[in-house]
Amino acid sequence: MCYTSCMPDFAVPVERLIDELKHLPGIGQKTAQRLAFHLLRAATEDALALADAIRDAKEKIRECSVCHNITDTDPCLYCVGPTRNRKTICVVEEAHNILAIEKTRTFSGMYHVLGGALSPLQGRGPEQLKIKSLIERLKEGSVEEIIKATAVYMSKLLKPLGVRVTRIGVGIPVGADLEYADEITMLKALEGRREL
Repeated sequence: MCYTSCMPDFAVPVERLIDELKHLPGIGQKTAQRLAFHLLRAATEDALALADAIRDAKEKIRECSVCHNITDTDPCLYCVGPTRNRKTICVVEEAHNILAIEKTRTFSGMYHVLGGALSPLQGRGPEQLKIKSLIERLKEGSVEEIIKATAVYMSKLLKPLGVRVTRIGVGIPVGADLEYADEITMLKALEGRREL
């Protein structure tokens, strides 16, 4: 009987921490181990501050009832902002995409977060996205332009509602994650938007 083959690699609490860290996007076994040991070496108050920040975010963050952005106030700051242009809505797949657009400091319109992209292979069709609430927003009649930073499918749904539907222009490949676009590329993409 081999003694070492029956031994766990790490103490049970460390194994659990590594397993939980591996659930984060882009984190594999090695990175999870490095993060776990970093947290173990950190001062207790620093590690617990991270745990408190995660707990606080999970308890206080919710979805905006208007645009579906993540927020701690409802409606979110973009939806109630007095200087926001209510005639233009930029449609994004995920809430973190808003940051890429806001970094340009040129877009002052509203947002609508779909909550993902169409992906039939993953069982995500139009009914799983926040499309109905976008159409309801358009029925109010004050929106003149929809800027799509997402799928072409949406233009077929929105054009009959009488709004101008545009797509962000050059520099952002179709299907690319806006999160990785730098400010200049995003600015040029917004400036170069074209009608669909």
